[in-house]
Formats: sequence, C-alpha cells, structure tokens
Amino acid sequence: MGNLIVVEQMLIIFALIMVGFFLYKRGHLSDETSKQLSWIVVNITNSITLLCAALKDENKVGIEEIGVAFACFAFVYGVLIMVGLVLPALIGVPKEDRYSYRMLATFNNVGFIGIPFCAAVLGTSSLIFVSICGIVFNLIAYTYGAGVLRKVAASGAGTLGLRKAINSGTVMGIVTIVVYIMNLKVPEAVGAALSHVGSCTTFLSMAVLGVSVAKMVPREVFGRWRLYIFVILRQILVPILIIMILKPFIGNELIIKTVAVLLAMPSANLPLMMAKQLGVRDDTISAGIILTTLAAVVTIPIIMKFC
Repeated sequence: MGNLIVVEQMLIIFALIMVGFFLYKRGHLSDETSKQLSWIVVNITNSITLLCAALKDENKVGIEEIGVAFACFAFVYGVLIMVGLVLPALIGVPKEDRYSYRMLATFNNVGFIGIPFCAAVLGTSSLIFVSICGIVFNLIAYTYGAGVLRKVAASGAGTLGLRKAINSGTVMGIVTIVVYIMNLKVPEAVGAALSHVGSCTTFLSMAVLGVSVAKMVPREVFGRWRLYIFVILRQILVPILIIMILKPFIGNELIIKTVAVLLAMPSANLPLMMAKQLGVRDDTISAGIILTTLAAVVTIPIIMKFC
C-alpha cells in the first residue's frame, strides 16, 4: 500500500476519533454510554469483524503461513518483553515505576484498535494474522503481564491467572482460524447480517477512543518527559528494528505489514484494567496509553515506509 493511502486512512481514523471527542464534549456521549460501546466493540463487533474476514472468498494463506505467523508473533513478544526490561532503565525511570513502562512497552492494542486499524489500512485479508497475534497477546498478558503486576501489588489483592486468557478475544481468534482453514461457509443472509454488524467496529472503537482523549488531563499526560522518549524508541525505533530482522526470513509481505502496523499500535488497555483490579498505581500506564494513542496517527505511516 502506498504511503499516501496509509496517510489518508490515518486521517480518516483521526477524523472518527474527533467525532467521539466532540460528541463527548457536547454532552451527546456519556461515560456510561462509552463503557457500554466499549463492551460491544470488544465482545461483539471486533469478533464478528474477524469472523467476516475468515468467511470471505479471497486468496487464502495456507497452514504453513499461519504457523509462520504464530512463530513470528511469538518472536515479536519475546523481543518486546526484553525491551520492556531494558528501556525503563535506559531512560532513567525510577525503579518503583518501571513496571508501568514494562506494561506499556510489551502490550500493544491488538484488539480494540488493532483490528479496525488493520482492516482499514491493510484490508480484511490481514485479520487472520491479527487473530493469531491476539491469541499470543492474551497468553502472554495473563502469564507474564499478570505476574509482573502481582509482584508489584505485594498484597495479593485480586486474582489474575491464565484462566482469564480464555476470553471472547481468544475464543473468537481460535474460531476465526478454524473457519479460515476449513473454508467454512454460512448462508448469504447470515453473512450479510454479520457484515452489517462488523462494519460498525471502526467507527464505534474510534468514537470511544475520542471519549478517552476528551477526558484526559493535559498536564498529567504531556508533562511526563520520559514518555516522549518512550514513544520515539518503542513506537518508531523498536518496530523498525524488528521489521528489519524479520524481513529476510518472512516471505509473506502481508505478515510483515501486519506486524508493522500492530507494533506501531498504542499501548493496550488490558494492563491498566489489571492494575486497577490489583490495586496497583496506574497513573503512568494511563498517561502512556493516551500519549501513545495520539502518537499512533503519526507513527504508523512512518513504520509502514519500512515494509
């Protein structure tokens, strides 16, 4: 995809974010409605978007390429875990707050933002690889990620375990891969209904994101200078290095582009929800999510140039 098209898609997505921003500011979209829409996106429309992509009669990749994608994302998250260990010390983050940067560095927003972004920028053919990434993400989040936060919590408040990795995202990711591999079909009317529901994903997710932007306190987000360095390193330099490492070994260009887009995604919301559940201080995580989300409008076109 040409750079101009990528920029155009990012501008469209930014415009959708602004719709949510202004709806909230004018009182037409409330906090409660935003939470309800978030639930709908995470549990219904995102899942159906993935399923619709698997049901399409397009040139499909084989099991071998699906295996390559699994290995690719396992490698990516292995690298991101190491980045999360090294980067906080590199930029001088106080030891008591390094866990926040580990979460921000390791976990990118694959589901809530990654699915509609990839569908818009790369097309629905990329969503089979997004499904694979989501499965790997959930397994690592509820093992490594939960372990880091439990250690910080010390008190042991709340419970987070591998069992929670079995959620709607993981289940639908597996269903999508099975449907894709077996080339299963549904009646035309069912397919049309699913398509209508799935088409809501991009607008709803970006509108909800606009609410988050509208609610942010500028000083808490933009007053943390280390986060700016973090964005440059994590959302630009690290993705470029990973892409350069993978490119000689991955023959499928769509896998590389999907990895690139997902690497440039903002930090995920899941660690924030985990931190709240365990009673861990989450102000840095929250600020990092907002700043990396705003930065993604710029970082994704930059990263795509290296694909």
